[in-house]
Amino acid sequence: MEKLDRITVNPNICLGQPTIRGMRITVSVILKMLASGKSIQEILEAYPELEGEDIKQAIKYAAWVVSDQIYRVSTVLGTNGRYEKRLEVLSWRQ
Repeated sequence: MEKLDRITVNPNICLGQPTIRGMRITVSVILKMLASGKSIQEILEAYPELEGEDIKQAIKYAAWVVSDQIYRVSTVLGTNGRYEKRLEVLSWRQ
């Protein structure tokens, strides 16, 4: 079971778009930077609050979104005291 514990969805942050650890850095921003040819190191330099694992999970999240997987979305109390959605991949569909 693989967890995407750094990807959060909160309707009060970035209009509910998936973000990295509840920060106002969306998964789509990371993916667009990668697609435009930026390296992971360049992204980390542009956003020093990010960690390499954040970028890896953004890529895994994108793969999950376009794949046919079974998943669980749970609601957890975030570090900021607000409830957030967490995604957990249960298995690949066969």
